[in-house]
Amino acid sequence: GINAEYGEALIVVGDPLGKMAATLVEVVAYAGTGDVLKIQKMLHLCSEHYEVSRDDNKKDKKEKQEADAKKLEAETGIAQQMVAVIGIALIAMAEELGAEMALRSYANLLRYGEPCIRRVVPLALAMLSASNPKLEIIDTLSKLSHDSDSEVAHNAIFAMGIVGSGTNNARLANMLRQLAQYYHKDANNLFMVRLAQGLVHLGKGTLTLSPYHSDKMLMSRVAVGGLLGVIVAFMDVNNLIIGKSHYLLYHLVSAIQPRMLVTFNEDLKPLPVPVRVGQAVDVVGQAGKPKTITGFQTHTTPVLLAHGERAELGTNEYTPLTPVMEGFVILRKNEDMEE
Repeated sequence: GINAEYGEALIVVGDPLGKMAATLVEVVAYAGTGDVLKIQKMLHLCSEHYEVSRDDNKKDKKEKQEADAKKLEAETGIAQQMVAVIGIALIAMAEELGAEMALRSYANLLRYGEPCIRRVVPLALAMLSASNPKLEIIDTLSKLSHDSDSEVAHNAIFAMGIVGSGTNNARLANMLRQLAQYYHKDANNLFMVRLAQGLVHLGKGTLTLSPYHSDKMLMSRVAVGGLLGVIVAFMDVNNLIIGKSHYLLYHLVSAIQPRMLVTFNEDLKPLPVPVRVGQAVDVVGQAGKPKTITGFQTHTTPVLLAHGERAELGTNEYTPLTPVMEGFVILRKNEDMEE
């Protein structure tokens, strides 16, 4: 109900911003919910085709008014489509299956979509998979980073940075080095490459931009807001980021969080203990005590947790005071062991 009220209020603003803002409020309201009907609605918006008339030699006043009205309608539709593309990622990023289906939709939008949609798809891929460099996404972005449309190339290079942020991913780092050589004479693209290189090595590999924490159960709204702020700014990359508003990139700071696991004793002194780190397994609804991780390695804290990894204590000497082994964890000495 509240969402509908905000939407009505924003449409009063007038085109082209009104409908764009209303759509933005709608997708933000459903961020991380995986709502299939909303994704369907956004895809429907993306399927529309808008003609931007080039002919300005209208003699008649009435013809000129009609042309202006059509142009405004096209601009409004295009702005709404760009928000809708990012909206799909924003809604679908909650769970693996939805994200995979969104990826298929983006492949179709890249092939058959309007130029304005193609420009935003790399940014949507970044939103969908922040700090999670999947091979198929990296390859798609790598292909788009050589696109003939400069805006697609800018956005794809930046998206490579977001997707690999804080991972120190060797494959991505190598791709970006090659791009730096390829674009050594193009200042704007080189700026994007340097930006992406900095993001890939965020905090020397100890930080992440992923808005999910506590075993991907909770979404940080502040982090999503920070990411979305920068991604919306990149929708008009030439005027904002390459222009004079590059400081908008600082919004990323609100999405940065450490991805290490550090253990302390009850006096908050660092306490190195062995932990098993492996791929997380979904054990919801399984009977008994199923294994929560698979293919684990044993390390001593502090350790770094990659996307989709989980840690569990490798000793019975201590018990954690938190159900989720992530970030800063306080351990208590296990009384039964001493007896």
